Amino acid sequence: VEEVDLGKVIFPVADEEFINHRVELEEACAWDDPMFDLAKQFARADQVVVAAPYWDLSFPAALKQYFEQINVMGITFEYTPEGTPRAMCKAEKLYYVMTAGGVFCPEEFGFGYVRAMSESFYGIKEFEYIQALGLDIDGADEKKIVGDAIREIDKLF
Repeated sequence: VEEVDLGKVIFPVADEEFINHRVELEEACAWDDPMFDLAKQFARADQVVVAAPYWDLSFPAALKQYFEQINVMGITFEYTPEGTPRAMCKAEKLYYVMTAGGVFCPEEFGFGYVRAMSESFYGIKEFEYIQALGLDIDGADEKKIVGDAIREIDKLF
């Protein structure tokens, strides 16, 4: 089991200079550059677990930055001659675990983005969506809510 704590990762700013440098490395197949370490880790994973809070109809910016960092042509996907992405990742299943203070959590924004990226670029076809909702509602039994989510996760493994 390998863990990536996105709170401890410092992502580079994806400005023009960064993008140009990354494209140069990709074209040279310079996959040993540390810039590609997270993408290589993701590509070789047997299964993927994403755990994120529900913030502002989505998830924290660090998760978006993570997906920008791992979406590397030549490591996690390649393009077919027709221009569609072809997966180069090993994982077949992704578990998405979400916590939220409230209960209004349309899945198309946070989980939907992760699912679309994973299906379209990484070839992941199986998903489990686990939620712990209502944690900030007055009178909520946080221990029960989290405990129920943990039991649901335990059933999946």
